Amino acid sequence: MAEDYVALNFLEQIVEEDITNGFPQEDLRFRFPPEPNGYLHIGHCKAICISFGLGEKYNAPVNLRFDDTNPSKEEQEYVDAIQEDIKWLGFKWDKVCYSSDYFQQLYDWAIQLIKDGKAYIDSQSSEAMAEQKGTPTEPGTNSPYRERSVEENLELFEKMAKGEFAEGVHVLRAKIDMQSPNMLLRDPIMYRVINKAHHRTGNTWNIYPMYDWAHGESDYVEQVSHSLCSLEFKPHRPLYEWFVDNVYTNGIKPKQREFARLNLSYTIMSKRKLLKLVQEGIVSGWDDPRMPTISGIRRRGYTPAAIRNFIDAVGVAKRDNVIDVSLLEFNVREDLNKTAPRVMAVLDPVKLVITNYPEDQEEWLEAENNQEDENAGYRKVPFSKELYIEKDDFKENANSKYFRLTLGKEVRLKNAYIIKGESVVKDANGNITEIHCTYDADSRSGSGTEASLRKVKGTLHWVSIKHAIKAEVRLYDRLFNHESPDGDKEVDFMEHLNPNSLETITGYLEPSLSEVEPMDIFQFQRLGYFNVDKDSTPEHLVFNKTVGLRDTWAKVESKSTKKEQPKAAPKKQIPQIPALNEIKKVGKKLAQIPDEKRVKAIARIRELAKDVHYEELKELFNTSAKKIGTRLAVLETLIVLIQLNKVDQKNEEVAAYLEEMKTSGNELLENSVNNL
Repeated sequence: MAEDYVALNFLEQIVEEDITNGFPQEDLRFRFPPEPNGYLHIGHCKAICISFGLGEKYNAPVNLRFDDTNPSKEEQEYVDAIQEDIKWLGFKWDKVCYSSDYFQQLYDWAIQLIKDGKAYIDSQSSEAMAEQKGTPTEPGTNSPYRERSVEENLELFEKMAKGEFAEGVHVLRAKIDMQSPNMLLRDPIMYRVINKAHHRTGNTWNIYPMYDWAHGESDYVEQVSHSLCSLEFKPHRPLYEWFVDNVYTNGIKPKQREFARLNLSYTIMSKRKLLKLVQEGIVSGWDDPRMPTISGIRRRGYTPAAIRNFIDAVGVAKRDNVIDVSLLEFNVREDLNKTAPRVMAVLDPVKLVITNYPEDQEEWLEAENNQEDENAGYRKVPFSKELYIEKDDFKENANSKYFRLTLGKEVRLKNAYIIKGESVVKDANGNITEIHCTYDADSRSGSGTEASLRKVKGTLHWVSIKHAIKAEVRLYDRLFNHESPDGDKEVDFMEHLNPNSLETITGYLEPSLSEVEPMDIFQFQRLGYFNVDKDSTPEHLVFNKTVGLRDTWAKVESKSTKKEQPKAAPKKQIPQIPALNEIKKVGKKLAQIPDEKRVKAIARIRELAKDVHYEELKELFNTSAKKIGTRLAVLETLIVLIQLNKVDQKNEEVAAYLEEMKTSGNELLENSVNNL
């Protein structure tokens, strides 16, 4: 048996129960079965991580199987892209398979079902079949062709396979139950005629199996033990089992189980609609950095670790919900913060002249590459009399709360000197073209002088003008400006496109970036994370904005919805609320709020939890069973303490509490503890 885990998600529980009941662990086999009719997107990452993650957990093989049963939509380009995406995420498959590998076996099984009286050729029009199938509340009626003789069915099926009929004239249907409350069991279609070449089998076949027929049988051929699908396939499970049962002879009978798919706010997950964006030129291609495709987010600079951490944070649930895209962006920031080298770049420049700095002097100052990584080392950056700083980092007239550069006040230039604003130069329209300042020559960072240790409230990034290198910088934002762009079926999702999803500007970078390679990722200090685009060349550097240093979108939304309020009287300073008290406050309504708000609230709780001590938290273990929100907040806090090694998961009190939550009967609590 797999090593013991205190908390398992429900899919792991299924596998563990099967092992406990005698299923040999060495016979476990999983699969990821994409249809090669488009590029994979962030939603597919959950399915990939679940199947391949179980493979890693149980040291079991995972097949990558392309369900290529529809030659009208499938291309080799998509097969290649899918393999690249899975490799990039860090997973390895046991073997690559195709449903088309089994076309002959599927055909032979279909022949056997016809001979057994369990399949027949229907010659009705698609409209007649749809009407004859009934409705969810009304039973279907039998096809007039349902009782065709075995001999006639075999003859017609053979002619279909030889290409003697046009598309739509005949189909092969399973003979199950037209009265079934599950409409999928009302004599589903198994084969249809498609007169198109297949990307692997060419013109060998003129009939192609339907997904429901090919899917379970392919699992059986490959001896997949657990066939894991997204929730929309749950109604298909009885059909999956009927098909497998009617061809099964020996070996492993695959078991289908379903999990909630990943839905993201501000995101479209439909391949058909993503294809429309590509075809209409809204985006530059499937790998446009605004696209939710894996190739798109890879090009934008997202990392495999960030994606996998995000999927872990979302967890494995039994019901669909919408996850706020800010949780994905949070995980990207968290990962890049640890790994991305820090550099200086100015994206909206204004000239800064240090009037008392020697005219021809230049210095190469030492700058730390990443304060989060003690092994990242240092680099040299050039400093001179004339620099670029960000326009937003200077105000000619500023109040006392403005801590960047203004006239008469001091700030520090990062890794360099303390400067003081003295005057400005303006053009004929009154726009500032130069800022003149003076510097304290004894205040160089790291010099150890008394002046260098002086505290000033602002620190600015900069680049030396004569050493700066130009780059094209692509500032990406969300492709849609509506939280649910596909939520209103009366409104075309294209109406929610964000017209400001891409802005292209010229940036000025420190010279250490002159020899970067595509996909290199950096933090432009104080601005965000940026990566080198594949369009970049040594002569023309191109950077993509991956993500900002903080979630500015939430602030924009807040400003756009906030009503003008009269200025209130100054309030007395209130002492900071202890972390645990604030956690309890957030937790009070945690069970009642919508899923997307709950995700944000839990993220806040997890951040606060870092300042909580176990001794104070355990006092809340006996919270009233009715207070689900508070119990969930306590549980999430405990999970953080376990992950930070502040408390042992095997601690008797902790283990007992986790077991209590696991068996509470509340889905929120159970999902939370199962994702530990």
